[in-house]
Amino acid sequence: MRWLIGIGGVDRQPLFFAFGLCTGAGWYASIWTEPALWPLLLAATSAIFVLLWASRRWLIAPILLSGLIFLTGSSVGALAGKLATLRVSHPVITDMIGPVMVEGWVEEIEPAKRGVRLRLIVHAIDDVPRANLPDRVRVTHTTRLAVESGRFVRCWAVLRPPPGPIVKGDYAFDRQAYFEGLGAVGYVQGRCRGGALGAPSSRLNQFRLWVAKHRRNLGHYVYQASGERAGGFAAALASGDRSFMSTADQEALRGSGLAHLLAISGLHMGIVGGLIYLMVWRGLALIEPLALRIPVQKPAAVAALIASLVYLILSGASVSTQRAFIMAAVLFGAVLFDRVALSLRSLSIAMIIVVLLSPWSVLTPGFQMSFAATGALIATYEAWQRRRRELAQPGGRGAMFWIKSLAVTSLVSGLATMPFAMYHFDRVAGFGLLANLIAMPIISLATAPLAALALLMSPFGVADFALGLFGKTLEGVLIVAHTFNALAPGGTSFGKPMPGSVLLLLVVGLVLVSVVTGWRRRLVAGTVCAAAAGSVWISTPMAGIHWGPSGEVFLVDEGRVVERIELVKGDGLAPLRFVDVPVAAGCSNTVCTRQISGVRVLLFPGDLDCQSVLPDDLVLVVGKRPEGTKCGRSVHTWDEVQRAGGISWRVHGNDQTQIVKRPPCGERPWKLCSVD
Repeated sequence: MRWLIGIGGVDRQPLFFAFGLCTGAGWYASIWTEPALWPLLLAATSAIFVLLWASRRWLIAPILLSGLIFLTGSSVGALAGKLATLRVSHPVITDMIGPVMVEGWVEEIEPAKRGVRLRLIVHAIDDVPRANLPDRVRVTHTTRLAVESGRFVRCWAVLRPPPGPIVKGDYAFDRQAYFEGLGAVGYVQGRCRGGALGAPSSRLNQFRLWVAKHRRNLGHYVYQASGERAGGFAAALASGDRSFMSTADQEALRGSGLAHLLAISGLHMGIVGGLIYLMVWRGLALIEPLALRIPVQKPAAVAALIASLVYLILSGASVSTQRAFIMAAVLFGAVLFDRVALSLRSLSIAMIIVVLLSPWSVLTPGFQMSFAATGALIATYEAWQRRRRELAQPGGRGAMFWIKSLAVTSLVSGLATMPFAMYHFDRVAGFGLLANLIAMPIISLATAPLAALALLMSPFGVADFALGLFGKTLEGVLIVAHTFNALAPGGTSFGKPMPGSVLLLLVVGLVLVSVVTGWRRRLVAGTVCAAAAGSVWISTPMAGIHWGPSGEVFLVDEGRVVERIELVKGDGLAPLRFVDVPVAAGCSNTVCTRQISGVRVLLFPGDLDCQSVLPDDLVLVVGKRPEGTKCGRSVHTWDEVQRAGGISWRVHGNDQTQIVKRPPCGERPWKLCSVD
């Protein structure tokens, strides 16, 4: 029990509730069937009453109280997920349609590998009744774009339901699309053209289009003023709009571990809120009659809050921006009410609010990496400061202290986000620490002050000079990104993809490191969880076969696609995690034989012929299988694959194959069944 001392401290209890919320919301979003409202409501209500009763008992152990707080948070998180599903309910198309005329307003322009993606607030779609009309669609536009955010457009497009995970562990885009209000995705044939229809009738949609228009205008202005080379990067930092950036620059930032600069977060919010706070505070302090009568830091805090809120809206309000704004609001709120802003408590408050507003975001990389990095940094610097106080060391200052802080920040944030990068993207930046050590001084000493100067000069219409210098500093950051990405293109992989159970163990380790006190306990907790995760990862079988609705067969060994074979042309999509694998020679004219982890796979482009089939073969057939014919280990046809939306097999160490179960359609609102 001595090892548990410190886990149940009062200052850690908000963290337990926040972690419980994340657990409940994650459970709700990941299960296969839709739970009813009343059991979740009953569980949350009962947990709250039990917690209130237990908190009045003085003799209850702090660790038990913290456990009750975690369970209460879990039940509330699951209920929040259900309520969010009911709140955002909207029509989703169930089959591919088109080409059809899609009419709507451009809400957002997003980057894509080819062209851009347009997110449209839908006005009408040919042959789709108004009752079944999606609220929003997202279409890829590959030709020259002649429309802007806020405009009414007409697009000749092909639409399909938002794709779900085709293989186990693939990204659940259909769930994310549902909660973002997307009822269909697709591509434009030709070019979207502007129309003459006025604004939508909904006041909320009118406001969203107004914000989208001004956000796009801000991006255009910064892009033009910051120079051609780094203008897209500058526009992304100022407005959150990444569509101005080249694909090469984005890949270089990801591969070098500098992609966190693209997420509007604490650094950007600190520049805006901190600058406004400092300006108003110092400005009011110069007015002697006012400064002698009121605490001038409080009007400054109000002004900083308003500026931060405006920046939150204009930057797109991503999860990382929401977290940064809420933590800034807690900080400035503490100034208003003469309180001390507790860092871990402010992180807990930010997490609680984000989960209650957007419970589905718990399973997204943005949420996980943003909160993991921030929580690890706060825990590290709290321990660092506590250690300095124990040793009676003076406050840190000077160049060496700054360099040491930068190194610790880069190392801790990189280690905290590494598990999520490995799970979601199957790679980490090989030289991320070095790239951050070189790039962050540029950001801190040059880019951030020039951004602040541009903000100061913008009301007077003379910000172009500062933005030009701002762009020059970002050119230096891009040079660093491209240099280190060239040393390890696309990042470094760890041999095979990370299973979900391994990520869960590593998350438990991060949580324990955050809530326990004492560096020895933290070291033991982190080491035990990391060792358990490593053993599970090594022992997990990662061989398999997948035949997707795109008609391609993927042979996977140790989690890597060893071959991608085009057996038949289908109208579906390849798995998102395999989409970049090159296509090998097809099997459209002859029977192909492949071997994967002791299992022989026969691929028939036509009808089944059992003469060449051995008893233990796995047989994939495009054509017909004669009635009553039995040959090989098992036989599966293209018709079965089309009906199931793809079939996957797991290959075990004993050369046995097992069909991997997939979530059934129709059980969740975002996973509808085809009407065919």
